[in-house]
Amino acid sequence: MRDVLTIAMPKGRIFDDAVDLLRQAGFRLPPEFDDSRKLIIDVPEESFRFILAKPMDVPTYVEHGVADLGIAGKDVLLEEERDVYELLDLKISACYLAVAGLPDAKINELAPKVATKYPHVAAAYFREQGEQVEIIKLNGSIELAPLIGLADRIVDIVSTGRTLKENGLIEYERMVEITSRLIVNPVSFRLKDTRINELVERLSEIKSYALQE
Repeated sequence: MRDVLTIAMPKGRIFDDAVDLLRQAGFRLPPEFDDSRKLIIDVPEESFRFILAKPMDVPTYVEHGVADLGIAGKDVLLEEERDVYELLDLKISACYLAVAGLPDAKINELAPKVATKYPHVAAAYFREQGEQVEIIKLNGSIELAPLIGLADRIVDIVSTGRTLKENGLIEYERMVEITSRLIVNPVSFRLKDTRINELVERLSEIKSYALQE
């Protein structure tokens, strides 16, 4: 009997892209998998168990070993800095982190306020730029902060730029490109290396083929 691999994944765009990628790699995921409301889904025919989690929680589950593997955006990995290994850039759910705000807004030059759900990434970025800023952590609706005077700028994920535009904001600086990565618990990587390497190889073949196309 093969080792069961437990994989933590976030719901939403990354989940949809990852499921499509796994199917392209030849893994048999049942049709009802896509619409399930369960938080734990077993796929016995592939010896997989999936844990569906909040994006920020995926690296935590992998670090603590309740999941062998995880699929997480690079933004989350940069922010959380968990003790996990990054195995593969899946090159799905591409977007980027950016600094944005209102056009022609007057910036507080002493210590501009920056709202974000990525406080560690934002603080490190502005420190590297030689700027002293006050970071305000928010959990959602980051675009609201400049509109109500809570912050001078925001740091947030940008995909199409539509949300910024609809809220009258503009992009000031593009910070870092983001794609989803396959991560692994260090202990699982040693104990289940055969299965994990098989998974990585099959996913790598799909990505290599896509790049050639």
